[in-house]
Amino acid sequence: MKATKECKTEILGTILEAVGNTPLVRLPDGFDPEVKCEVLLKLESLNPGGSVKDRIALRMVEIAEQDGALEPGGTIVEGTSGNTGVGLCMVAAARGYSCIIVMPDKMSQEKIQMMQAYGATVVTVPTNVPADHPDSYGSTAQRIAKETEGAWLADQFFNPENPKAHYLTTGPEIWSQCGGKLDLFVGGCGTGGTVTGISRYLKEQDDAVRVVGVDPPGSAFASFWKNGEIGELGPYAVEGVGDDIIPGTWSRELIDGYQVVEDTESFAMTQRLARELGLFAGGSSGLALVAALREARSLPEDARAVVLIPDSGNRYLSKVYSQDWLKNHQFVGSTSASTALISDLFQPKTRGFVTSDQPASVALNLMDQRGITVIPILAGEDGVAAPSNTVQGVVDLMGLANYLSEGANFDGFQCANLRLDAPPILDSSDPWFALRGPFQDHATLLIRDADGVAPFRREDWVLSLGRLSF
Repeated sequence: MKATKECKTEILGTILEAVGNTPLVRLPDGFDPEVKCEVLLKLESLNPGGSVKDRIALRMVEIAEQDGALEPGGTIVEGTSGNTGVGLCMVAAARGYSCIIVMPDKMSQEKIQMMQAYGATVVTVPTNVPADHPDSYGSTAQRIAKETEGAWLADQFFNPENPKAHYLTTGPEIWSQCGGKLDLFVGGCGTGGTVTGISRYLKEQDDAVRVVGVDPPGSAFASFWKNGEIGELGPYAVEGVGDDIIPGTWSRELIDGYQVVEDTESFAMTQRLARELGLFAGGSSGLALVAALREARSLPEDARAVVLIPDSGNRYLSKVYSQDWLKNHQFVGSTSASTALISDLFQPKTRGFVTSDQPASVALNLMDQRGITVIPILAGEDGVAAPSNTVQGVVDLMGLANYLSEGANFDGFQCANLRLDAPPILDSSDPWFALRGPFQDHATLLIRDADGVAPFRREDWVLSLGRLSF
C-alpha cells in the first residue's frame, strides 16, 4: 500500500501567514513537442487570496503600518485591475481596516464580488480613458484617498515595496526550489513589480539567468523595452497584465527579452491548462505560458525554465471560461453570416416558464433566481406544461414592478392576472437576420427550440453578433 503524504502540523495564527511558499509543478513532457527542456510552473494561484498579488498587498500594508502612514481604523485605497485589490481587501479584513478599491469597468464581475465579500467598497470607472484623465482608475483612487480621512493609498505602480516583496520572497523561493539551477524565468507585467523583484534576486545569484517579460498587444511595456518609447496603444481583453504607462516599479534593465501574446492565444492556452492538466488559472497564466514555451523551444534538453502562474480561474468564469463570452468577442471560431441561424446566436443560460394558474410570486421568484426579465406563460396546470407547449402570454418584470410599486398584494394574484401579450416567437432554425425586424419594436423576443421556449433580449442579440463573420 502506498504511503500517504505526510500531514503538515503547523497551525497558523491568521490567514496572512499562509501567503507565499507556493509550489512549483512540472509541465508534462510532450505538452509542447518542440520543447525538450524542463518547464516548471510557479503556482501563485495557491496563495490564500488566489493570486501573486497577495504578496505585495501584505508587504505594502506592513511597511505602511511601520511608517505610520496607515493607522489603526484607517482606510486602504487603491486603483487596480483586480488582484491587488483582492489581496488588499483580504489584508484589510484580517487587520481591521476599511478598504476602497477603484477598478476599470472591463474587469470581471467575479473580482468585484470577491472584494465586496471581504467587506470592501468597489468603485468602477471607464476603461478607455488615458491614465492622466480625472476619471481613470489611478486618478480616481488618488482623489478618494485625499478626500477620505485616515486613508492610505497603496500606490502599487510606484510603491517600492511592490518589487521588494518579490525580491524578499518569490525570488528566493524559486531559487531554493530549483536548487540553484535555473536558466529562464518568464512572467507577465502589470505593474512590473513581480518580474522586477524576482529578476533582481535571481540575477544576484546567477547573472546568466535569462528573464523575459510578457505583454498583450496594445500595452506599453514591450515597445518601451525595445526602443525606449511607448508605441501604439490599444485595447486588449486579458486582465492583470499590460498598461498604457510605464510604472516606477518596473525596471527595464532587469529584463532580457519580451514576448507579445495575442488574447486568442492566451485564452486558448488557459483553457488547455484546465482541461489537460487540471490547472485552473486566469488568462494571464495562459499568456505567460505561451511566451515561456516560445522561449523554451530554443533551450537544450538539460535547461530549466520557470513561468509564473499569477492567479486562479475562479475570478474569470464569466469571461475566459464562458463559451458565450469567447464567441461574442471572437476568441473562438466565428460563423459565416451568410449561413448562420438563430441557434448560432441564441444560447440561453437559464430557462423558466409558468402556467396561468400558478401564484404570481412563482414568476417573481423565478425571475430573481434565474436572472431573467420575461417568463413565458405556457398552456398547462400547476406548473406542468401541456404537450403542445403553447404560449399563452408572458409575465414581464416591468409589469411586476408596476404592481409592486402600487402596493399590490400578491397573495391572491395568479400569473393569469399579470399576463401580457407574448412578443413575436421565432424558431431557432430560422436565419439569424429574421431577428432584425422584430427587435426594432421589441426589447425581448421568444425563441422556440428543442428544449421549449425561452426569452432572447435585444442587448444579448447585439453582443452575439460578434460570433458572425461578414
